[in-house]
Amino acid sequence: MTSAQSPRCADLAGAAGDPLEATAPPAERWLLVEHPGPWGRHAITESRLHPAAAKGFARWTETHRSRVALIRRSGTPPRPGLPRQWFLVDCRPGREAVRLGRFTDEPALLDVLAQDAPGTPSTEPIYLVCAHGRHDTCCAVRGRPVAAALAERFPERTWECTHVGGDRFAANLVLLPHGLYYGQVAPRLAVDIVERYARGELHPALLRGRSSLAPAAQAAQHHARLAGGEVAVDALPVLSVTQLDAVTWSVLLGDGPDGAPITVTVRSRVVDAGRTLTCSDTQPGRYRTFDLVELSEGSVEYAPATGWPSRPHQDRRL
Repeated sequence: MTSAQSPRCADLAGAAGDPLEATAPPAERWLLVEHPGPWGRHAITESRLHPAAAKGFARWTETHRSRVALIRRSGTPPRPGLPRQWFLVDCRPGREAVRLGRFTDEPALLDVLAQDAPGTPSTEPIYLVCAHGRHDTCCAVRGRPVAAALAERFPERTWECTHVGGDRFAANLVLLPHGLYYGQVAPRLAVDIVERYARGELHPALLRGRSSLAPAAQAAQHHARLAGGEVAVDALPVLSVTQLDAVTWSVLLGDGPDGAPITVTVRSRVVDAGRTLTCSDTQPGRYRTFDLVELSEGSVEYAPATGWPSRPHQDRRL
């Protein structure tokens, strides 16, 4: 709550039950740049980065499905003059990879982006927690305790980061290299989420989606998991996405029951929230969500309301 006791955006979104699924912003690759701060509201242009580096990062994100995030250790004061870390992460399904290195000169990072295999490979996952208070108060208030809880158990894997999208879902946690977004994460749940990730499992209730997948594909996976209880990170791979009309998509997923593919049809709709969606907004906002139209495996169709087969002789859930 603010000093005037008015609710913040994350409080309002939680109370309204805003859907988390299919809200992971698109990013097939990530560049993480250690930068202790201060972070401006617009991280790349207002955080005192070298101008050449800031322009290069902007070009990279515009020409690739990529994201740049500034990162810092939780609770660690800045150490001016010392080498800083960078990470280049590939989140594409089947190509997940992390490469890392150190730098002292920010423009040198542009050479990193120009190389096919810069730095050295790493097998360690990365836990990003948005704590970008100048972008949205909720990110600092809710994010920093989550980062602190994770850093206590996993100090080398945990980083506070700049805006990742979806302020109203704070605390936001992103697990790399898979690019899994989680929202409304509390400190007590954060450790459980990353421990499940280490076992190759999801925490479906708080999962926003995967950044390397289009929103319709994120929604299709969500509905298929809801119907079948699938929690494996790499299950239900997206085989194809076909747009049927302006608001409807057919998504083909692999590895369904008995190894058969699953076809999930989803339809998007825009919801008038009737309130501001971020702490800095001044006007009521709108958001998009995806409804399940049909889910089928082979010739078996499933009713959207329950996930149960619509044909009475089929007696199992997907």
